[in-house]
Amino acid sequence: MDMLKKVPIAEQDPIVRAKNFDEVCLGYTKEEAMLEASRCLECKNPLCVMGCPVSVPIPEFIHKVKEGDFDGAFKTICECNTLPAICGRVCPQESQCEKKCIRGIKGEAVSIGKLERFVADNAREKCMRPPHSHEKNGMKVAVVGSGPAGLACAGDLVKYGYDVTIFEALHEAGGVLVYGIPEFRLPKEDVVKKEIDFIKHMGVKIELNTVIGKSLTVDDLLDKEGFDAVFIGSGAGLPKFMGIKGENANGVFSANEYLTRSNLMKAFDENSNTPIMRGNKVAVVGGGNVAMDAARTALRLGSEVHIIYRRSLAELPARAEEVHHAKEEGVIFDILTNPTEILTDENGCVCGIKCIKMELTEPDASGRRKPVPIDGSEFTMDVDMVIMSLGTSPNPLIHSTTEGLEITNRGCIVADEINGATTREGVFAGGDAVTGAATVILAMSAGRSAAVGIHDYLSAKKRNFKA
Repeated sequence: MDMLKKVPIAEQDPIVRAKNFDEVCLGYTKEEAMLEASRCLECKNPLCVMGCPVSVPIPEFIHKVKEGDFDGAFKTICECNTLPAICGRVCPQESQCEKKCIRGIKGEAVSIGKLERFVADNAREKCMRPPHSHEKNGMKVAVVGSGPAGLACAGDLVKYGYDVTIFEALHEAGGVLVYGIPEFRLPKEDVVKKEIDFIKHMGVKIELNTVIGKSLTVDDLLDKEGFDAVFIGSGAGLPKFMGIKGENANGVFSANEYLTRSNLMKAFDENSNTPIMRGNKVAVVGGGNVAMDAARTALRLGSEVHIIYRRSLAELPARAEEVHHAKEEGVIFDILTNPTEILTDENGCVCGIKCIKMELTEPDASGRRKPVPIDGSEFTMDVDMVIMSLGTSPNPLIHSTTEGLEITNRGCIVADEINGATTREGVFAGGDAVTGAATVILAMSAGRSAAVGIHDYLSAKKRNFKA
C-alpha cells in the first residue's frame, strides 16, 4: 500500500446515480477502514484536533479503528460529537481537520471524515448507543430549533442534568439536515432520524409543529412556561434574491423552497403528494453547497442543469467533492457569468435568462478578485426554470417578538462568540441565527459552546439564589 495515498472509497457510478436519490458514497468496509486508519501518524501534537470545531479526539478514535476496536472508537467520538454519522458525511473536513493533518504535507491527508462515518455507521448497524448517566438538577432549558446547533446544545445540556425541550416549527426534527441536504448526500431514515433518536434516548424532548414567535414567544418560555434559560438555534432559512427583473415569474424558485419540497416533503418520489417542477433546462444561480445540492437534485429529476456563477471555478465556495460529483453527473458550469434579467412568456412563465460575461480584477487588499462585467458580452440562455441559490439570512420572526434582543444590520442575533449569551438575560443563541448561513459543524460547535454558557449562567444563578 502507498501510505501517501488515501484508501479509495466506493461510490455509485455517475451515470447510474444521476438517475436516483440513493447515497453517492458507499463507505469503507472494515478492512478498508483499518487500512486507512493505519496511515495516521498519531502525532503527539495533533493539529487535526485543533482544526475540528467540536474538538473530537481524532488520533484516539483512529487508533482504535486501526486496532479493530470500532465500539471504542464510537464512544470516543461521542464524547464530543453527538451527530457523528451526519458530520462524517457533510462536514468540510478538507478545510478543517484534514487540512491540518501532518500526513497531508507530503501526501494525502488521512480520510478523517470517512473514518468517522464508518465508525458511526458500524455502531448504528449494531443499534449501539454510548453509555450516559446524569442526575437531574431540577432546572429546565428550552431550545428553539432542532437543527445541528439545537441538537448539539440539547445533547450537552441533558448531560449536565437539565430538563431539555426542543421546539421545532416543522413536522419533522432535524432542521437543515432534513429540509436542506438531499438524500443522496445524507439519508434521512437511516442516518438523520437515527441520530435524532439517540438525542431523544438521552432524555431530550422534542415538540414539533411549534413556531416560536407565533405558537409561543421566547418571553412566554421564560415567563409562563417555567424555563430557566432559552437557546435560539433557529438557523437561517430566509432566502436572498438578486432583485433583477423577472424574479417573480412562474418557474423561479429559491433553492430553499426547491430543496424543502424534495427533501422534507419527498417530492422526488412519484408517490408524494407534494408537487415539484421538473424543468427541461434549469439554471441554478450561485456556487455554494446549496447550489450544488439544487443542481444535482434537478438533474435527478430529469433536467439539463446549468450552474451560473459570476466568478471562476477557483473561487467556487462549494466543497471540492460536491463540485467533482456534480461534474461527473453531468451538471454544466457556466462560470464568469452573471444573470441580468429573467425572461417570461405571455403566460408569465420563465422562457429564458439574460446573462453577461464577467472578468476578475486584480486582487484587492484582502486578496479577493472582484468580478466585473465585460462590455458587449450579453447573451440569452433558453431555460424554463431558474433556482436562486444566493445565500440565506435568519427569519425575523423570533427576534421581532422577543424583548431586549439586539440584532445586526444583517438580521442576525447578537451573541457572545464564546458562550452564546445575547443581550437578553437568560437567552443564548448560536449557529446560523447568529452568523448567517454556515456549516453543520460550525453550528454544532456554537451549540456546544452555548451549552457551557447556559450551564455557567444557571449554576451561578443557583448559587446566588441559595446565598
